[in-house]
Amino acid sequence: MFPCKRTVLTALAVIALSVVTIGTAGADGSRLDRIERPGQRQQIVHVYSASMDRVIPLQVITPHDTSAPRPTLYLLNGAGGGEDIANWYNQTDIVQFFADKNVNVVTPAAGAFSYYTDWQRDDPKLGRNKWQTFLTAELPPIIDATLNTTGVNAIAGLSMSATAVLNLAIAAPDRYRAVGAYSGCASVEDPVSRAYIDTVLARGGADPANMWGPPGDPAWRANDAYLNAERLRGKAIYLSSANGLPGAAEALPPGATPGKVIGMTDQILLGGAIEAAANLCTQRLAARLAELNIPAHTEFRPAGTHTWKYWEQDLHNSWPLLAAAIGAN
Repeated sequence: MFPCKRTVLTALAVIALSVVTIGTAGADGSRLDRIERPGQRQQIVHVYSASMDRVIPLQVITPHDTSAPRPTLYLLNGAGGGEDIANWYNQTDIVQFFADKNVNVVTPAAGAFSYYTDWQRDDPKLGRNKWQTFLTAELPPIIDATLNTTGVNAIAGLSMSATAVLNLAIAAPDRYRAVGAYSGCASVEDPVSRAYIDTVLARGGADPANMWGPPGDPAWRANDAYLNAERLRGKAIYLSSANGLPGAAEALPPGATPGKVIGMTDQILLGGAIEAAANLCTQRLAARLAELNIPAHTEFRPAGTHTWKYWEQDLHNSWPLLAAAIGAN
């Protein structure tokens, strides 16, 4: 029996939107599943993760010049994991900024409240999280083969993922030459930092004990970048944060509606408190790196809360350091 016209058209539409590349697979069973908008500079690359047994969508910007292999920047979202509107693409000028840059930019559009780490146990709310395995072992070979990269990488993130990128750089020292951490906290083991992580995970309905175990479990020390700062030696490091006081991004335009006033008040109060805590964490890590004679570029803004306008600026400011480390100049 011949397929109906509607079935044929649907199949053709699927083929037009995506391409399945057979053979681009890792030895662990991870593989390229499909690419939406193949051939365009903005693509959605779907990769099957064997460790998580699911397909992960990744937003990708390919280089301005593809005449030769280019390096890759892995750019992670915050607590929402890119699954909500609070992500690099919706909140910043990332597409315009990288329009003339010779680098692959890869951003997972998943991983909410996961801290982009390997969890000890599946969580009833978040499911299986093996993000360290995915980002350091499963994904890079597939990205390198699919995008024809140089195999040289940097990684950067904000807030929740600023903690993650430091740990990923420590866990896979040969994978990343540079790391950028914007408004994050390297410490996770001390009671104050643990309370903050509990608050973040509570937003996702997750149990912190499923991530790195109960308090006192060695996994908390293993994922504390402050305690393991020595293992960041040799990498280009960019750290940034603000003091939490209102800055330029907190200025209301003339005639702001009551709704905008209420929203900005929340940003100043809650975002200010979060950024002040991140600032203390970042200053502490910077001091530790200085004690160890590990070079790091630091930006401590005299004002600003925990919000995207500053992270867009951080991305711009950190790019020369990241680019130089991976050969993307």
